[in-house]
Amino acid sequence: MIPMIAPPALGCAAAGIITLLAVPLWRRACPRLGLMDQPGFRKLHQDAVPLAGGLAVLTGLLLSAGLTLGLNETLRTLVLERAQLWMAVLGGAALMTGLGVLDDRHVLRPGVKFASQLAVALLLAAAGLRITLFVSNPLFQHAVTALWILAVINAFNFMDNMNGLCAGLGAIAAGTFAAAAARHGQQVEVLFASLVCGALLGFLPANYPRAQVFLGDAGSHLVGFCVAVLAILPSFHTAQDPRPLAVLTPLLILAVPLLDMMWMVIVRTKAGKPFYIGDTNHLSHRLVRRGWSPPQAVALIWVLAAVSGFLALVL
Repeated sequence: MIPMIAPPALGCAAAGIITLLAVPLWRRACPRLGLMDQPGFRKLHQDAVPLAGGLAVLTGLLLSAGLTLGLNETLRTLVLERAQLWMAVLGGAALMTGLGVLDDRHVLRPGVKFASQLAVALLLAAAGLRITLFVSNPLFQHAVTALWILAVINAFNFMDNMNGLCAGLGAIAAGTFAAAAARHGQQVEVLFASLVCGALLGFLPANYPRAQVFLGDAGSHLVGFCVAVLAILPSFHTAQDPRPLAVLTPLLILAVPLLDMMWMVIVRTKAGKPFYIGDTNHLSHRLVRRGWSPPQAVALIWVLAAVSGFLALVL
């Protein structure tokens, strides 16, 4: 029998390679699609940069998923047992990416964007992906699940403010969730987390330290959505491995982006500004003002996220 680690490792590698190859293809397509990030206020780049990251990562994720499942009958059978759920997950990933593409091209009004995010989150909850820990009321489960998905998506959207930051945090979180799911032998969850991790790692060379392409809202929506789903999919608390404080696992893994978002909401609210209007008060910006270079600031935040994720696994 092939060891459990083999399909996720191969899937991770495939996702990375496919994404790496997809980046230049989408990069060339972006000018025709109107997906270019123009220089402007709060932006460090001097020339227009293609917003190809989200489409490249989605390509790597979907193609590697099809390839891995096509080659592994055991995993394919497990996925088919919950076909509705996994179709909703992958469909939701595509919808969130599409929403981000529209925002990248047309700059959607905040209300429209939040309502669309909420609709996708509720569809996913209706398909069976719900937060059920300590809660038995279905209506409450739907509400909490939708709010969680919205919170994580927008936390990663907030963190997309320096080259490599959002994608790197997403890769670290996905890798940590893969390790958490592996603890309980949850093979499909491990595979999905590995594919997400691999796709993001395949994108990073084009985005860090110097950016040939940006994630764009399409990418940050996709990263946030996938990470939010990964926080719900694994069973952190089981009869075989009882962990009453299991709710802390995803919170610790995602501590850095969640705390940064909370801080920014507080700062902007106190300043009398809408919380969704960007500024330069994120942790990354504060580190740069203290003398760190942008790549150094991003690397330090990656380290903080990795340490927080490690603590989630051992505690």
